[in-house]
Amino acid sequence: MSTSLLLVTLFFLSTAISSSTSPNHFIVKLIHRDSPRSPLYNPQATATDRLNAAFLRSISRSHRFNHQPQADLQSGLIGAGGEFFMSITIGTPPTNVLAIADTGSDLTWVQCKPCQECYKENGPIFDKNKSSTYKNEPCDSRHCNALSTTERGCDESNNVCKYRYSYGDQSFTKGDVATETISIGTASGSPVSFPGTVFGCGYNNGGTFDETGSGIIGLGGGQLSLVSQLGSSISKRFSYCLSHKSSTMNGTSVINLGTNSIPSGTSKDSSVLSTPLVDKKPQTYYYLALEAISVGKTKIPYTGSYGTSSATTKGNIIIDSGTTLTLLDSGFYDGFGAAVEESVTGAKRVSDPQGLLSHCFKSGNAEIGLPEITMHFTGADVKLSPLNAFVKVSEDMVCMSMIPTTEVAIYGNFAQMDFLVGYDLETRRVSTNGLLCWFGTLNGYRLRFILSIIINII
Repeated sequence: MSTSLLLVTLFFLSTAISSSTSPNHFIVKLIHRDSPRSPLYNPQATATDRLNAAFLRSISRSHRFNHQPQADLQSGLIGAGGEFFMSITIGTPPTNVLAIADTGSDLTWVQCKPCQECYKENGPIFDKNKSSTYKNEPCDSRHCNALSTTERGCDESNNVCKYRYSYGDQSFTKGDVATETISIGTASGSPVSFPGTVFGCGYNNGGTFDETGSGIIGLGGGQLSLVSQLGSSISKRFSYCLSHKSSTMNGTSVINLGTNSIPSGTSKDSSVLSTPLVDKKPQTYYYLALEAISVGKTKIPYTGSYGTSSATTKGNIIIDSGTTLTLLDSGFYDGFGAAVEESVTGAKRVSDPQGLLSHCFKSGNAEIGLPEITMHFTGADVKLSPLNAFVKVSEDMVCMSMIPTTEVAIYGNFAQMDFLVGYDLETRRVSTNGLLCWFGTLNGYRLRFILSIIINII
């Protein structure tokens, strides 16, 4: 178990697209941020350092989901804490862009020349004046009006729509709303282009953004996100499979976009589980209905309800690939934590030395017995392995990777590890299947992808 449970900050290294049987299907491979293969790899950082950094980002990121309509948008993750990076090209001729891919943001934005204020970036900054396909959006366009009143502005003298985003760590971006050609590389080496994609051309950006990244790629549920704009091109479907082994080993994590990205079959005998996406504002976030959590055979009704006083409200938890920990309503967590503590064997409860995690257990020389945790979403009972619910912080100590919150509940990516998690934005459902990730990239459902494309396995 050791360091395979390190934070799951990843970046998209390369892309592939099927060329014949499934032209609307893309596969993007991921490399763990802390893998020696990552350009962000820091050999001086310890496993504890990386875990604590991931946990702090989870806590900071959770504040972004506490939507306040009267304030500037607090969407996305903190500037320096991106959990994924995605590689694309933008413009004509194309400029390579490596940006944070975020399921908690909609509008894609990148740094643009000429800059008023741009943070230091290792790669080239996109120059709109050198692209023949760049086009500003007018103030009265539907794309401009898709931004909230706190997010948009207008340069009336030039009739150019403006955007402005602020983040919880005081990072910010401001710029022009425009359309441009965004391209994704294929297995044959010829990129597939998506002309007229709406994005933010950020000429005033600052804060704690990582020098590796150019900006943010929005994968949220709103109409300006990249997945929403690609729409029929990817059949309004995408999925991801995050591997525990990708932090220090050759485990491969991927995001799939397109027709075949989600497995079919949710019958009684199928291993595919499915739960409805709950329509709720803001549309950026992916809301689910969590009905209960079981600790072993003890089923505890979930009493948290973000945004209302009703304990049975649907849409009481957000599923998010960019948050490491799972955050549960503090009113529910007391009883849940007590049930977990009662079920752990071979260890006694201790405090987390870093003060970040709520329930930790130290074994001494004994083997720790951990209970099975089952998340009961509407229509889907997802059984978590110990790797999904607990994290090893030292040789003789494990902590639950679920913490209490007084804000919105979040189903984080530790809980989603080694599951194929699919989003069907047409039928408004999220599906999950543990077997499809467990068998890896050369078995079962994923084998059908390999037969139709050429893909280099990391």
